[in-house]
Amino acid sequence: MLSNSLDVAKCAIKMAISSREEEEILKIELRKRGVLATAVNIGGNINESTLKILESTLVAAKRSGVIRDEHIHEGAVVGAARDALMEVWNRASGLSVGGKVGIARKGQHLTVCIFLSVGLLHLNEVVIGLGHRAIPE
Repeated sequence: MLSNSLDVAKCAIKMAISSREEEEILKIELRKRGVLATAVNIGGNINESTLKILESTLVAAKRSGVIRDEHIHEGAVVGAARDALMEVWNRASGLSVGGKVGIARKGQHLTVCIFLSVGLLHLNEVVIGLGHRAIPE
């Protein structure tokens, strides 16, 4: 049974690396185990897209019911997403990125995972970042 922040982080990572088809199946499987999860595609120049990534992450979490429409929940998602972005920032700064944000929550544990392909001509690098917050149930 999933119960700690490490388990929830694994779920967020799985959501971020899943294809669209896998994502829907994974959401159903995770929900059966008590995990609320969703994902959203992102892309663009990382410097110009940061605000859009944070907004998209928040909207996805609210629409899918991963978090409630409450200030503390919204702040937790944005804070965790910002932490995840900071982990990938050095490798992606000034470059075009494409990827996905995975969000997972069980109980008080909320994790946001950002999985990106960073493009530079024909050379692509893959980066991943995680952010975690504890929120009231």
